[in-house]
Amino acid sequence: MAQNIKKLLKEDLINTAKMPEGHEARFIQKLNTSKTIKKPSIIKWQNIAAILLVALGVSYGGFTFLKTSFVNKTETIQPKPIELTKTLGDVSPSLKKVEDYYLASINLELSKLKYTSETKVLFDSYLQRLNDLNQEYDNLNKELTSTGPNELTINALIDNLKFRLNLLYRLKDQLNTLNNQQKETTQTSI
Repeated sequence: MAQNIKKLLKEDLINTAKMPEGHEARFIQKLNTSKTIKKPSIIKWQNIAAILLVALGVSYGGFTFLKTSFVNKTETIQPKPIELTKTLGDVSPSLKKVEDYYLASINLELSKLKYTSETKVLFDSYLQRLNDLNQEYDNLNKELTSTGPNELTINALIDNLKFRLNLLYRLKDQLNTLNNQQKETTQTSI
C-alpha cells in the first residue's frame, strides 16, 4: 500500500483535478466586493458626550442610594454583647465535680422514671416544678456571672441541684406507691 510520493508526482496521479472554468474570475470579483463593504462610521462627539452623561448620572444615583442605605443600616444595627454565663465548674474544679455529680444523677433519675396514664397528672406537676427550678438555676448562673462568685450564690446553686434531685426521688417514691396501689386493687378485684 505504501507508495513513494516522488513516484506519484512523476506519474501526475495526484494533480488530476483541475480548477473549474471561471474560478479565477469569480475569486477576483468576490475580492473586489469585499473591498466595497462600508466601514462603520466614526461616532460623533455628541454621542460620546451623551453616553458619558448617562453613565455619570447612573453612577452618582447608585452611589448616593447605596451610601444612604449603608449609613442607615449601620446606624440601626447594634451588635449584641455575647453573654457567657458562668457555672460552678468555672469557679473551681471541685465545684465542677459537685455540679457534674448532681446533673448526672438528675438525668439518670429522669431516665429511670416511667409513668402511666393514671400517674400523668402527678408526673406533669413534678416536671413543672423541675422546670421552675431549672429556670431559677439559670438565673443563679447569670447572677454568678454578673456579680462574680460569692458564697451565697454558690450555696444557692448547690441547694438548687440538691432540691431537684430530692424532688425526683420523691416523684419516684410516689410513682412506686401509686403503682403498688394499682396492683393491689387489681389483685383484690380478681
